[in-house]
Amino acid sequence: MDREIVQVAHDNKDLHELIRKLDEDLAERYSNPDEVFAVDFSDPKVKDMIFIVAYIHGTPVGCGAIRPLDESTVELKRFNVDPSCRRQGIAGAVLSALEDRAIAMNRRIMRLEAGAPQPEALRFYASKGYYEIDRFGEYTDCESSLCYEKVL
Repeated sequence: MDREIVQVAHDNKDLHELIRKLDEDLAERYSNPDEVFAVDFSDPKVKDMIFIVAYIHGTPVGCGAIRPLDESTVELKRFNVDPSCRRQGIAGAVLSALEDRAIAMNRRIMRLEAGAPQPEALRFYASKGYYEIDRFGEYTDCESSLCYEKVL
């Protein structure tokens, strides 16, 4: 398999197309749009985030990002692999690349938010060593949010 994991800029067109598809999927899964937490690409802090795109034979098939929360913690955001390319190790490769970048930034905790309408994501995160924690940050008051973390 000709697979490549690439760090990209926040304005990368492949990244934005993958996120658009993710947003469509989440809109179908969640009846309340307030339960979907996107990244505000107009916020200047978006430049502090690290974005990754996975390619197979030059075609973008997956993405993910980390954003710093504090001196020891990053949050996983906009993580997704095209359904037609799942179960090929792409999600694991993207997650591993993002965990490596978090460690390079001297962050030792990776957190994330998901929800019950994403059962395959919850199973994936558990299989990679993430464990459930109390809701944090912007998710504190969202009853449908399930939050996880992993010590890197």
